[in-house]
Amino acid sequence: MPMNGKSQRRTLNTSHSPIPVILRGKWFGDPRNFTNFSIRDGTAPSGAHTEPWTFVVVKDPDTKHQIREIIEEEEEINYLKRMGPRWVTDLKKFRTNWIKEYLDTAPVLILIFKQVHGFAANGKKKIHYYNEISVSIACGILLAALQNAGLVTVTTTPLNCGSRLRVLLGRPTNEKLLMLLPVGYPSEDATVPDLTRKPLDQIMVTV
Repeated sequence: MPMNGKSQRRTLNTSHSPIPVILRGKWFGDPRNFTNFSIRDGTAPSGAHTEPWTFVVVKDPDTKHQIREIIEEEEEINYLKRMGPRWVTDLKKFRTNWIKEYLDTAPVLILIFKQVHGFAANGKKKIHYYNEISVSIACGILLAALQNAGLVTVTTTPLNCGSRLRVLLGRPTNEKLLMLLPVGYPSEDATVPDLTRKPLDQIMVTV
């Protein structure tokens, strides 16, 4: 998850603690309030101002567990068959596998869907220009907002899970899952990878 300055980290360890009252009242009591705070009243830029995103905020424990079951089932196949040995080897330093207990323990899961197209008032398809780039920008703003609120998350992109999760959550066929964020406070024993970053001269060019 993005952090300020040099403290950029991500964590898979979220606290079992329930959502604090102040957060429940301000954000989670109404998903629109949460989205308003997180993406600054929908001010993330988008292609032709189509706003091609849907943020699904999941708090229900049974639904979270169903999400976990779907993801773990697909992820086991991913790790053992689909991803291949090179991909699996590259992930070893993060100590990840197909077991995703944080999907149960995180107080909130946010699933971000991109709307590949919309619908006009007459029912015809409406083009959503640069929908994936637009939603990705909105996700970046959401990540920054969560960080500024003192919360933690990890960016996950469940492979081969999108259609099943879309059906579970009752989303229409024009929406495709882009990202899933488990959100909460870090547990007391949370750890983060000690990663090095590319130096500035390798990521920025001044002309």
